[in-house]
Amino acid sequence: MEQPQLKVKIDRDSAWILRELAEKKRDEGLRVVFIGPPGSGKGTQAPLIKEDYCLCHLSTGDMLRAAIEQGTETGKQAKTIMDQGGLVPDEVMVNMIKENIQTPECKKGFILDGFPRTVPQAEKLDKMLAEDNKKIDHVLDFSIDDSLLVRRITGRLVHPSSGRSYHREFFPPKVDMIDDITGEPLIQRSDDNEEVLKKRLESFHKNTKPVLGYYQNKGILSTIDASKSAPFVSHTIKSIFLSTLHFPHNASIFKTFQQKMKMQVHSTETPLVGENL
Repeated sequence: MEQPQLKVKIDRDSAWILRELAEKKRDEGLRVVFIGPPGSGKGTQAPLIKEDYCLCHLSTGDMLRAAIEQGTETGKQAKTIMDQGGLVPDEVMVNMIKENIQTPECKKGFILDGFPRTVPQAEKLDKMLAEDNKKIDHVLDFSIDDSLLVRRITGRLVHPSSGRSYHREFFPPKVDMIDDITGEPLIQRSDDNEEVLKKRLESFHKNTKPVLGYYQNKGILSTIDASKSAPFVSHTIKSIFLSTLHFPHNASIFKTFQQKMKMQVHSTETPLVGENL
């Protein structure tokens, strides 16, 4: 279904101001936190948003594995603690995030997935970003009923070597338990069962509620109906970003205004039609 377009009329001076503000936001970057239970669709949306806004996607699990494999100082600290059966301290996690956001891939901003999980972690993250005059712009709460998550997770099938995922009910393979691309067998992960999921959800809700309250008080929390289709959720996210003048990097606002200004030098109004959100 075709997405609705934003249609407004603004005068020429306002158009220039809007364009300059949008360019300023683009240059400052976009820093986003995804919060949601397993199966809520964060993994589906992250690569789409990453591409449209030139962001890097930072998953705590992936960062830990990469830091350990690369033998970074933070990775060595984390490995020592994990080998002893301990939990990685907040300070180590924040330092690892700091190392990642300083890479060229994160120059335009980042999507942080899996952190923070507690209010102290959120406070440490804010403090670290503030040291570089940066802050989190948006926190997205992927809200979905637990009963639907059980259906999503318990029906999930995975192709081990590629990571491609299917679903028995919502996205079945063409041939039962066979990968569409390679013809190789699919598996169901051992922890993708109702008992394990319910324990994970109980822990998630208990720990996450205070974090959502923390960001709500800062005025940067937006709740998304994650039960909707992936295109609907993606459009909702982009609309939220647009509210703070964060446009996709290929948005026409960065080129259309200048072209139309040249064509309408004698006009008192400039129509801004159709930012594809």
